[in-house]
Amino acid sequence: MPRYGGSCHCGAVRFEIEAVIDRVTRCNCSICAKKGILHHRVPPEKFRMLSDDSTLGTYQFGTMQAKHHFCTVCGIHTFTRPRAAPDLYTVNVRVLDDFDIERENPEVVAFDGRHWEASVHKLG
Repeated sequence: MPRYGGSCHCGAVRFEIEAVIDRVTRCNCSICAKKGILHHRVPPEKFRMLSDDSTLGTYQFGTMQAKHHFCTVCGIHTFTRPRAAPDLYTVNVRVLDDFDIERENPEVVAFDGRHWEASVHKLG
């Protein structure tokens, strides 16, 4: 299984995942649309922090269930513990250092996060 390293812009937050990234999710909710995130779900056993968590910030809003993690130094969003599946990580594939989204060309699935309650059952 492919292994990818990920990091924020300044490199203070670093992690790696093991995943086949053939599908990503583009959400149009208030925060994802502004961040431009492309999500890919990863189970905890396929996610590993490489840096300590001293510069890892967490933003929560609304129901306070999702945990949006970012670097407190450079501000880049790296991954989330999502409301729809809090036991998983959703990695922002745009911060994977060795994943070329243009070359890999994964399927991009739209999720209507603006209407989360009506749409969450479609995530699968």
